[in-house]
Amino acid sequence: MSNTSTPRPSRHDLSTALWRKSSYSGGANDCVEIAEIRTWVAIRDSKNSGQEALLFRRNTVSAFTTAITTSHR
Repeated sequence: MSNTSTPRPSRHDLSTALWRKSSYSGGANDCVEIAEIRTWVAIRDSKNSGQEALLFRRNTVSAFTTAITTSHR
């Protein structure tokens, strides 16, 4: 299924996004945070949360994480 019709999130969407850190970070500020916004995933540096986030389509992030987890089995 293609997500080409879903518009890219605006800065407002990111400012109100629910950001979460990996449970592996142990609460430290040396990891990445992600937020899911419609069919997009935003990724930012937890140490520099004011900087612009990287945006990827959800299916791209899913393929990436699947490739990582299956290659380490």
